[in-house]
Amino acid sequence: MPSLFDSKHVRRAFSRAASSYHAAAVLQQEVGKRLLESLDYLEERQPQVVLDVGSGPAHSTAAMKKRWPKAQVIALDLALPMLAEARKQAGWWRPFSRVCADARALPLADNSVDVIFSNLCLQWVEDLPSVFAGFRRVLKPGGQLVCSTFGPETLVELREAFAQADDTPHVSRFVQIAQFGDALMMAGFRDPVLDRDLFTLTYDDLPALMRELKAIGATNALSGRRHTLTGRSRFNAAQAAYEPLRRADGKLPSSWEVIYAHAWAPEPGAPIREHGHDVAAVPVSAIPIRRRPQNP
Repeated sequence: MPSLFDSKHVRRAFSRAASSYHAAAVLQQEVGKRLLESLDYLEERQPQVVLDVGSGPAHSTAAMKKRWPKAQVIALDLALPMLAEARKQAGWWRPFSRVCADARALPLADNSVDVIFSNLCLQWVEDLPSVFAGFRRVLKPGGQLVCSTFGPETLVELREAFAQADDTPHVSRFVQIAQFGDALMMAGFRDPVLDRDLFTLTYDDLPALMRELKAIGATNALSGRRHTLTGRSRFNAAQAAYEPLRRADGKLPSSWEVIYAHAWAPEPGAPIREHGHDVAAVPVSAIPIRRRPQNP
C-alpha cells in the first residue's frame, strides 16, 4: 500500500521554506509558546537531554536551552536548510546540537532522552503508533513527551472549496483527537492528557492563504495529489466556492484545530500489550481532555 504522504516532497517543501518560515509561522509560534508553558511544572527537575523533534528554525529549542542551560538540547529536523536557520538561534553562550533526521527513525540510543518536545510536526506522519514507539524507545523511564499536531477541523474551508473544484485531494486529512490518544496508549505511554484549541485566522483572499501555506512549507504533500499545476479554472472554482464565507470585516476565515498531548514513558519492562489486550483498547473517555474555548 502506498504511503499517504510523499516524504521527499515534505523535505523539499520545508527546505524551500526555511528562510521564510519564521516570519510566516505566526500560529506555529503561538502554539509553540503554549506548549513551552506546559513545561513550567518541570522547573524543579533538571533534564540531562532534551530533544526537539521537527524543530524548524529552532526557536523553541533555544527557549528550552535557556530554561535548562546545563542540559544537552538537540534540534532535530528533516530539512537541512531549517537547521542552517537554527544555527542563528544557537549562540556561543547557549549552544545546542543540530541533527538532520526523520522523526520516524530517531538516531538516538535507547533510554537516552528525558524530554521530547514536538510542535506541529506529527501531522506529516502517517503511522503515529510507530513514531510514538520510537519516541518511547529513546525516552528514559518516566521521561516526558510534550507534543502538538493539527486536528481535522484544520483548513476545513479550504478543503471544501477545492472539493467543489475537482475530485483530487488538496488538503490532508488530520487525525482525530481520540486517534491521537489511542496512538499514544498503543505505544505504551502512560497517563496521556489531551488539550484542544481552535484558531481562526483571516486572509484578504485565497491567494494570500496559499502564499502563507507555501511560506511555511505546508504545501500539498499527499501521495495522491495532482502532480500538475492546479490550473486557473480549478483555482477560480475553488476561489468562488470560498467567497461566500467572507466575513463582515471583508476577510476570509481559515480554521486551524490544534491538539496538544502530554504523556510519560513507562517504567522499565512495561509491555505495550497487557494481559493479551492492546493498551489502546482503553476507551478514549478514560483520557482527560481539556477543551479550551474557541479563539475570537
